[in-house]
Amino acid sequence: MWLLPAAWAVLVAWLVLFLGRGAFWRADQRLPPRESNPRRSWPEVTAVVPARNEAEGIGACVTALLRQDYPGVLRVIVVDDQSTDGTAKCAREAARQMDASSRLEVLTGAPLPENWAGKVWAMDQGVTAAGPVPLLWFTDGDIVHGPDVLRRLVTRIEDRDLSLVSLMVMLSCRGFWERLLIPPFIFFFQMLYPFPWVNDPHRTLAGAAGGCMLLRREALEKVGGFAAMRAARIDDCTLAALLKPHGAIWLGLGTESHSLRDYRQLGEIWRMVARSAYVQLRFSPWRLLGATLVMTFLYAGPVGGLLYGLWTENVWLAMPTLLACLLMLTAYVPTLRLYALNPLRAFSLPIAALFYTLMTLDSARRHYGGRGGAWKGRHYSAPGQER
Repeated sequence: MWLLPAAWAVLVAWLVLFLGRGAFWRADQRLPPRESNPRRSWPEVTAVVPARNEAEGIGACVTALLRQDYPGVLRVIVVDDQSTDGTAKCAREAARQMDASSRLEVLTGAPLPENWAGKVWAMDQGVTAAGPVPLLWFTDGDIVHGPDVLRRLVTRIEDRDLSLVSLMVMLSCRGFWERLLIPPFIFFFQMLYPFPWVNDPHRTLAGAAGGCMLLRREALEKVGGFAAMRAARIDDCTLAALLKPHGAIWLGLGTESHSLRDYRQLGEIWRMVARSAYVQLRFSPWRLLGATLVMTFLYAGPVGGLLYGLWTENVWLAMPTLLACLLMLTAYVPTLRLYALNPLRAFSLPIAALFYTLMTLDSARRHYGGRGGAWKGRHYSAPGQER
């Protein structure tokens, strides 16, 4: 009977994930507390904010950047990527209210060249405008950072001589759909890119979170700058993969940095995932099939096997699937605690996995239907030009 081998196989799979994938589920990779003994010198930093139609949040973003408790020199460049909602005006007004206009530059973005991804092009323009500054801090226009985030980022990159430090910021998690789907998004990302493995210089795995990345300009130039990844749709992980062979990187969870973007409706989360899920699978139908089968096996398998085993009173079927369920629920709880949610929500993980599987399938449908990814209206190059 094939059900019994499948039940034990799903248990083995969860044992491997729980014990053999860098303990990703602990969600414990964090920046150290603010140092008690201040550094003697602090390198100059330029924060680059690629912004397209970010009028709603750019003011709070710029204000948080200019309020950073950073002893060194900090400049802020907002690259207004041809916004139509007054993004540039809102950014300047925020700096004016703080009497810090001299520390802010709002750059009007140039038209998108052929074979460039929109956000990567905006980031490249920001680097050019920054000049020969040693450290570049990339952050999205809808993110607000705590006052000592930059100080702690610089401490980590300098003390460990890293080429890149990145934070997965806290996403909005207030509405029904956000509570159901945002923590699993973080959980799946950690499973795909185990942070301890990313942070291990002896492993080749590389990952980053584009909402907050501090990197050395020297390292960026060494890999050819953003021109080397001009068509990248998943810019953060592509950048991390370019940099890691030339210097260690670090990826953690940033509890003091928050995204202002709400995902109150299912459609908003759906579009966010569908925009890049098939890109992550390298536009491969076989990878899509494999991902669908794996998600079904890992999340529907334990629940279905347990229910069927209990119904048929088959202890040899119920026992391994029960253990697999316990491992799955235990692994998810630390991510729920990260978002201050009730641990009992762990029982909703298989439902969330179903939604993400459907989103991934829809991502492929959109690709073949001509509705490929874009960054807020800036379309990308053809898949064949993707790095």
